[in-house]
Amino acid sequence: MTVPDNFQLNNGVPMPTIGLGVFQTPPDETTAAVVEAIARGYRHIDTAAAYGNEREVGEGIRRSGISRDEIFIETKIWINDYGFDETLHGFDKSARKLGVEQLDLLILHQPFASAFERTIGAYHALEKLLADGSVRAIGVSNFMPHHLNRLLPEVNTVPAVNQIEVHPYFQQSELQRLHGQHGILTQAWSPIGGITFYRGNNKSTLEDPTILGIAEAHGKTAAQVMLRWGLQNGRSVIPKSVKPARIAENFEVFDFELTTGQLAAIDALETGSRGGPDPDTISLENFSRPIPEA
Repeated sequence: MTVPDNFQLNNGVPMPTIGLGVFQTPPDETTAAVVEAIARGYRHIDTAAAYGNEREVGEGIRRSGISRDEIFIETKIWINDYGFDETLHGFDKSARKLGVEQLDLLILHQPFASAFERTIGAYHALEKLLADGSVRAIGVSNFMPHHLNRLLPEVNTVPAVNQIEVHPYFQQSELQRLHGQHGILTQAWSPIGGITFYRGNNKSTLEDPTILGIAEAHGKTAAQVMLRWGLQNGRSVIPKSVKPARIAENFEVFDFELTTGQLAAIDALETGSRGGPDPDTISLENFSRPIPEA
């Protein structure tokens, strides 16, 4: 199966299929990672206000020597900045730090389940930014089916993407089916299952015998197999690394193809165990993170 260079979002905007994620990338390492990624062929960078490294992402893009209009910039609004006016200001803060006037994709980082009216207000602000041309596409992250089913009747624009935890051990198939029904692109964070060992679990996707066997058959790494699995299933993938060799490795996934049987074997690894936090637990009481102006 040929994987395209870009996915077309539901409003017609093309988005590169694979992007560099910078979650937990220290600011002093972010610029170099972005420069390296762009040099290796990446044209999509995923950051967030809550990561604290938007400024360094912008600097890396400028240092890359590649024209701004060739780079797809995605960032996220944190729950401290939810609400209509607050989210408009959140956009201003992010754009200023990134050093751009327009963002390619702006998404809500989490559902604010205990104050969902603020989530709706925030999404209405995204719709205004889209109408004004300040952003090219809008979306959400970590929204579960009940969050989407509550949001969609209240808004005019279907999210272009929902960025969620997806890897062989946690696939969220029901949610992905709902995405398909509404034309929402599934974007996978932790697509190589980094969260499975980050959380201290005993089992890592990178050491899974099934994945390693498929990797050996193709002369690839376990990480490359998992990224290819995501791409062949029509998902956007956002791997992260600051190591030049790993950044390059994660992009070298367009020269092989998994068989139907191999895809099914990886599908069968589902455990139903989430690695990240339950989105319904995200609140200001336990996840408050005020976003600075500069």
